[in-house]
Parts: sequence; structure tokens; C-alpha cells
Amino acid sequence: MSTFSTAVFLGVDLGWYGKPSGLASIAINREGLSLRNVTRLEDTDDILRWIKAEAGSGSAVVGVDAPLVIRNRTGIRDAERELNREFRRFHAGCHAANLGRPFARNVLSFSRRLTALGFCHGAEMTAQQDGRFQIEVHPHAATVNLFDLPRIVKYKRGRRAERAKELNRLRELMLSCLPLLDPALSLWLPSVPNTGNLKPVEDEIDAVLCAYIAAHWWFWATQRNRVYGCCGTGYIVVPERKGIQLGQPPGR
Repeated sequence: MSTFSTAVFLGVDLGWYGKPSGLASIAINREGLSLRNVTRLEDTDDILRWIKAEAGSGSAVVGVDAPLVIRNRTGIRDAERELNREFRRFHAGCHAANLGRPFARNVLSFSRRLTALGFCHGAEMTAQQDGRFQIEVHPHAATVNLFDLPRIVKYKRGRRAERAKELNRLRELMLSCLPLLDPALSLWLPSVPNTGNLKPVEDEIDAVLCAYIAAHWWFWATQRNRVYGCCGTGYIVVPERKGIQLGQPPGR
């Protein structure tokens, strides 16, 4: 495990329209992976300072739930078209991303600023490669595969009571399943409040998923993950369902 001691995996549930973003960091220890930090920040400068501090000076992968590469002026990216073809039946399709969408400037600026910090695009990285990378992830599709679900956990829309119930279900799935996967993650998660705004907890839980996808990509790359699209026009990394194996030490 000493070879991996400086690898860190960060998750960013990015506020596409400049709203607060959920953030999470995962580190490697002797037993596997452990969740190190979870927070929520709004200002982009603060988010980037947090990423820089959490990443340290070693290898790191940032998994971002937002389009990081957009070349098409209208329509939909090939990555979204490919992913939707496979995951629509699970209700896990993507929103269309193009340069005409109001969020495009914000998400592309964030990706460029990550690049300026030394995080290059990791769509073509190899397993356990040294370096600092950013990847686009899609938590809904990841949960379908990681947890072997017949459809997504629907915690994003609807009445508060139903959203809270589904968010609790996602939380329990993560707490029970992620410690059994390869790599195994030891984690804690914020509780879902009985009253009030669910969005802060939702953002933080999503960020933990993003960080885990980044770790899964670093450990296995294309052995147990699929890249939809390509780096040139936009890509999305999703763990493969058939590649998930339970009860094995990470990195074996």
C-alpha cells in the first residue's frame, strides 16, 4: 500500500449555475479507502483552495458531476447520447450539454481552473497512474451499476417527504455497500434532517459518490469502468456493473 500513500480522491457535486457545491475527499489507508472530509462551499475560489489543500502534493483524481468538455454549440454531446442509450431504461439519462446552455460558461471555467492547478483530463489515464486528473462523472448511472439497481434512487424531485425517504435510502445503500466493494470505502455520511432544506445534505452525499467514482477510476481505469464519449468532445466515466467485485482488498 505504500505506493499509493499519497493518492487522494476528490468529489465535486458542482453547482452548475454558481450555487453551492458539495465536496468530499477520500484517502488511502492500510485497510482500503476512508472518507476524510465532507463540506459544502459556494465561492469558486474557496472551492479551488479546498481542492488544492485536500489534494496535497501527490497523485489525485477529482470527480466532477458537471460537463467538463463541451464543443458542440447546440444539441447533445456524443457522451450523453451514448450514456442515455444505455441508462435511460434505469431513468438515469443525462441533461443535454452544449455551448448555448446557460450553465456552460460556469462549468467550463471551473474545468479550466482545475487544469491551471495541474489537473489534466483523465479520460485516457491508466490504472493507478501517477499524476493529477479531473474526470466528469454521473452519480445516477454509477449508483445503478455499483448497487445493482433496477432504476435510480429518486431523491432529486417531488415532495419533501418522498425526497427525504429516497435520500435516506441512498444513504443506507452507500453505508452498507461501499465498504464491500473493491476498492472498499470506510465512510460516514451526514444524517437526513427530519425538517428543513434537504439540499445541503444531498449535495454532500452526492460529493461522496463523486469521490468514490474517482477512486474506482484510479484503481481500475477501463478494466472496470466505461468511458462514454471522448476527451475531445466530452466524456463521462461510469463504473461497470459487471466489473464490481465484493470482498476483495483494494488494488488486487
